[in-house]
Amino acid sequence: MSDSFRSWMKATQADFELTLERLLPSAVTVPERLHQAMRYAALDGGKRVRPLLVYAAGRLFDAPAELLARAAAALEMIHAYSLVHDDMPCMDDDALRRGKPTVHVQYDEATALLVGDALQAQAFVVLAGGDEENTDNAARGLAMVRLLAHAAGSVGMCGGQAIDLASVGVALTQDQLEQMHRLKTGALLRASVLMGAMAGKTLTTAEVAALDVYAGAIGLAFQVVDDVLDATADSATLGKTAGKDAADNKPTYVSILGLDASRQLAEKLCSDAHAALLPFGEKAQQLHDLADLIVQRKA
Repeated sequence: MSDSFRSWMKATQADFELTLERLLPSAVTVPERLHQAMRYAALDGGKRVRPLLVYAAGRLFDAPAELLARAAAALEMIHAYSLVHDDMPCMDDDALRRGKPTVHVQYDEATALLVGDALQAQAFVVLAGGDEENTDNAARGLAMVRLLAHAAGSVGMCGGQAIDLASVGVALTQDQLEQMHRLKTGALLRASVLMGAMAGKTLTTAEVAALDVYAGAIGLAFQVVDDVLDATADSATLGKTAGKDAADNKPTYVSILGLDASRQLAEKLCSDAHAALLPFGEKAQQLHDLADLIVQRKA
């Protein structure tokens, strides 16, 4: 990864943090404790991969900054809500997330449940609250609302989580594992890429197809690397409980393929993502580098 990419990433993450802080309810607005917990869950943590994908994809078509900001914030709110619920005792029952106590530990289970619900609702408030005077932007905003709802629902992220919960102790095939993660992890990553691009123009069939290949590859690569890190890194490095998949008897790429084959699969998926970007030329360099970041990350 180049110095220019690292500089862009740091600047984008810093700007996005300010955007997210602005678009979340204030901590002093009633009910204060719920809003404080929402901000605890969403701010000051994470790699912000989804917002970075939104901004990088938006660059392909010179998308307006405010529409990109709202799309990125909405996606991160959905992602944050999913982590809050995922960590609860009725799901994965984890006490550590992003290096700090999970929401149900820091507050309580009822508050954590409400935080997830409220972050999901706030995501659509943000995404629907754009430039209503601009007909093109309003139409694109509506299309993004539809895409995000689909990606977060029963045939997207929630569906993947349902399959995950039903698969504990089950010997899945690689194809079944891939289907689960295309929904659980891949759906929101795909939405990030497509929503960023959609903020700039109405996409052609060929553009959607190329971006779909890219998003599908990085979505699976993200999960493969997650599985490798869960098996090899420690909790301090990850910011969450290491080794939990094996302890919970969950099927993973490592348990099915082994460590070396999983690492090789991640590299192949990265190459597939690079190849999908060729039609977009130099404007896709940030997306190219983000694929590298996803595969090479250590946490």
